[in-house]
Amino acid sequence: MTINKATPQDWDRVRIKPNPDYVDPYDIQPNDPVHKPSHYNSGEIECIDAIKASMSHEAYKGYLKGNVEKYIWRMSYKGKPVEDLRKARFYLDRLIEMEIKAPTPSIR
Repeated sequence: MTINKATPQDWDRVRIKPNPDYVDPYDIQPNDPVHKPSHYNSGEIECIDAIKASMSHEAYKGYLKGNVEKYIWRMSYKGKPVEDLRKARFYLDRLIEMEIKAPTPSIR
């Protein structure tokens, strides 16, 4: 069989079946402990937005980087490694967005 001669049945045979245990990491639910923790959303502004507003651009990048490191470091100690990794990714995603918008100058 070649790719140009594949039938719909051929594609069905080779299609990767979804894992029934897979949880979409970006499926944000109300009171999601990673993306929308209720204890950080008690006012008109989210805590992370207030922190960002209180810091310089570089300081906030350091804050994000520190949180990534913190959650990866502690993932083996709290009994919720996947949640801690999701929290690390939450901060890493924001750090990546900032780096895309305003790259850190090279030291060299």
